[in-house]
Amino acid sequence: MAGLKEKYLKEITPKLMETKRYKNTMEVPRLEKIVIGIGLGEAITNAKALEGAEKDLPIITGQKPIITRSRKSIANFKLREGMPIGMKVTLRRERMYDFIDRLVNVVLPRLREFHGIPRNSFDGRGNYTLGIKEQTIFPEIEYDKIDKVRGLEITIVTTAK
Repeated sequence: MAGLKEKYLKEITPKLMETKRYKNTMEVPRLEKIVIGIGLGEAITNAKALEGAEKDLPIITGQKPIITRSRKSIANFKLREGMPIGMKVTLRRERMYDFIDRLVNVVLPRLREFHGIPRNSFDGRGNYTLGIKEQTIFPEIEYDKIDKVRGLEITIVTTAK
């Protein structure tokens, strides 16, 4: 069992049960999944952009990404329905806990001028989205081997109401 999951079950859950007065342990909010996505607007004109992101995302997450495609055509963006415009990975179970542990303890402290995560990124349904400007803050990514610095978004989905 991952260290973070064990800490959640043994320490955090009982404290939340006391402070929030939950009657059942299943009422306590828990992590459902983490979705890591990269938007590749330049993939419309440059097909190689997909290849670069397709190499970086599995290194960061340990899982093969799926390509997200446009739902409808937008003439002003030269976008046609079904064109690849991004990639995403959905992490669950052990990989999810390993990733969040690495994110909190290794990646976020490496950010320049990091003053904590903003509270206004919660969406009101228990989901939290964090944008990262460059993938090079992950220790697994070697700066010399990337073709372009890309940002990514990390969405943490919980059962909180």
